[in-house]
Amino acid sequence: MFKVEDIRKDFPILDQKIHGRPLVYLDNAATSQTPQVVIDAIVEYYQNYNANIHRGVHTLSQIATDKYEEARIKIQKHFNANKPYEIIFTSGTTQSINLVASGFASLISEGDEIMISALEHHSNIVPWQMLCEKTGATLQVIPMAVEGNLRMDVFHELLNSKTKLVFCNHVSNALGIVNPIEEIISAAHNVGAAVLIDGAQATPHIKPDVQALDVDFYVASAHKLCGPTGVGMLYGKQEWLEKLPPYQGGGEMIETVTFEKTTYAGLPHKFEAGTPNICGGIAFGVALDYMNAIGFEAIRNYENELLGDATEKLLQIDGLKIYGNTSEKTAVISFNIEGIHPYDIGAILDKLGIAVRTGHHCAQPIMDFYQIPGTVRASFSFYNTKEEVDRLIEGIQKAKLMLC
Repeated sequence: MFKVEDIRKDFPILDQKIHGRPLVYLDNAATSQTPQVVIDAIVEYYQNYNANIHRGVHTLSQIATDKYEEARIKIQKHFNANKPYEIIFTSGTTQSINLVASGFASLISEGDEIMISALEHHSNIVPWQMLCEKTGATLQVIPMAVEGNLRMDVFHELLNSKTKLVFCNHVSNALGIVNPIEEIISAAHNVGAAVLIDGAQATPHIKPDVQALDVDFYVASAHKLCGPTGVGMLYGKQEWLEKLPPYQGGGEMIETVTFEKTTYAGLPHKFEAGTPNICGGIAFGVALDYMNAIGFEAIRNYENELLGDATEKLLQIDGLKIYGNTSEKTAVISFNIEGIHPYDIGAILDKLGIAVRTGHHCAQPIMDFYQIPGTVRASFSFYNTKEEVDRLIEGIQKAKLMLC
């Protein structure tokens, strides 16, 4: 049995009050909360072995290096990458995407095509627009249907021998919809295109196997996975990482430097210039340990219960519309109430101690598709409860009475 009350004890922030009311944190798609074991790992690093890595012969440097590289192996095993050096530490999903986009600038030519989906976060739109402007490539978009699903029939029509790169999120951050990435990866490979999957919203709920997916690149952020902000990872197949040039120049990513020529270090250091977020990388590994101890299947099953309960109760509210209410989705609900701006609902919910996200969620093309200014987004995690779902419903009903 899933013991959510025991799990909640691991998260000290959940005990606090907002505006005099117990916190109901339903903004997990923006960032998850951090368990005590991860907080302790951060404190331990700075108290006991704070030192730079890979460069020192002294004991503290060696301890820090070992802990950091152990975290890389934890991430490798979690995502089932073939080798530890296929995991590149970054500052998060956005930097991971930009690293790949920067590298492909030397591999893309005028007349080539790059494909993204209509469900993307801005961080998986803007870098590819910049790449197209730099190279003369054309950006193609897989359209979405009114239900929120991708138009896979159009995807297959758009895919051709000119397609060099396909980028898609695993799960939509705005709607929670799980995209058919297996079909996308397979079809793209059939025309010789590489595929990057943005896993920022999927990884808190799903444990991806990058080898089984046969994906070329997969990216994620630690702060969505009970870890700290400012650290994430890029998985890349070895052959692709070796093709891409370095993203930044500096220390750590070099083998030799003279004023005449520089040679670069091998993987993963080729892409990890400068002093990294050492503490963050170590804490990322601890966060994965924590979530794996609970079990991702148990997490997904419990979150699906919360999703079903919340969806059923929300749909009983007159004038409330859910966007992306499909069968394949994670525990995210985007909704509006007819005649009420989403910001106003979010502001009242905050006064009731309920944290939700309002706006376009860095996915403005989705909002333009629905011709709305934004949505209220309630996103659930495994430490939320059905009692908190009820408080959300009560809060929305109160907001509706006040605003209608």
